[in-house]
Amino acid sequence: MMKNLFLSVGLATALACAAPAARAQNKGDQAFLKKAIEGNYAEIEMGKLAQQKGASDGVRSFGKQLEQDHAAANTTAMDVAKQIGMTPPNGPAKKQQAEIDRLSKLSGDRFDKAFAKYMVADHKQDIKEFQKEAKKTNDPAASFANEVLPDLQKHLQMAQSLQSKGRTGSR
Repeated sequence: MMKNLFLSVGLATALACAAPAARAQNKGDQAFLKKAIEGNYAEIEMGKLAQQKGASDGVRSFGKQLEQDHAAANTTAMDVAKQIGMTPPNGPAKKQQAEIDRLSKLSGDRFDKAFAKYMVADHKQDIKEFQKEAKKTNDPAASFANEVLPDLQKHLQMAQSLQSKGRTGSR
């Protein structure tokens, strides 16, 4: 009888200690997913903008790629959000929307240069955040991060290529 009591107390203590850790991890996952989903919405809008406003074929093509890849990533991110009991955001963050609005006022080569510069900086930051999340184990948000990282790295390379073409004036 006493042995069972110790086991029960031990189990209850272990569960009580594990619960805050799980909640903390879940909050971190939710914060990551919120930013990822907002980022996907922003990239989809930026992609559409690039297809409309881009002066070069490269920018317009990259815009289409962004729209497609981030729409697919957002579908997956929404599924993960539901899986962990999170209500996902329904659009980009205010700062991202302000950048979309700023770029929407540009056209031609000015748009292409500003777009490429923004995409390089944005994707460098995204890659850092996704790499950090991807290091976690047995975690749906980490699995999502690992799945999306190759596309983010490809987007960074594409944006850097566009940026370097903009500097040399070639298309």
